[in-house]
Amino acid sequence: MKTALVFGSSGLVGSYLLKKLIYNSNYSKIKIFIRSDVVIDDPKVDIIKTDFNKIYQINEYLKGDDCFYCIGTTKKNSPDKNDYKRIELDLPKQIARMAKSNLVKGFFFISSGYANPKSSGDYLRFKGEVEEEIKSLNFSKIGIMRPSFLIGNRKENRLGEKIGIIIFKIITPILIGPLKKMRPINSEIVAKALEKVANESIPQKIFESNEIADLVR
Repeated sequence: MKTALVFGSSGLVGSYLLKKLIYNSNYSKIKIFIRSDVVIDDPKVDIIKTDFNKIYQINEYLKGDDCFYCIGTTKKNSPDKNDYKRIELDLPKQIARMAKSNLVKGFFFISSGYANPKSSGDYLRFKGEVEEEIKSLNFSKIGIMRPSFLIGNRKENRLGEKIGIIIFKIITPILIGPLKKMRPINSEIVAKALEKVANESIPQKIFESNEIADLVR
């Protein structure tokens, strides 16, 4: 029986992932690291209230088998450039390093399509740099998901993203060949893929959006 460590359990993908892990008999304990108080009536779930500005304080709790990192932000929600960098780049790298030092076996990360450490844009560059950090730590198992537009019920209203999803839904039939990875994907499918990669022998480490969908068919 395994212990899962989950960051971003209230988010678009993380909320689905948490439900799936609760019903997965491979896990006897699920530690969720969150800022605010929540009530989850399940004996498998341990709630670790976390000050993400003092992430070192959770080191003693960051022990288990599989670490799932599903935290993300936007420049609208984090307009301060330093805060945005801390959330998108510094925090996931710190948590990955802490997990490795605590002998966590697997690390699973929600990245982005076209993530690239050499990208001119902060978002794709930060995602790419985190990917490189995770790979360099040589976890026994790695799962990096690169979804395109995520479909699901968000807490906040992202008009631009909604418009983008509508457009991509319309043009999806012509997104073939190398363009398949641009197809929008449901957040629940990404959660299923994370769960599957963590619990099956799958050598592939990085999954583009279309490969995530293929993984759970």
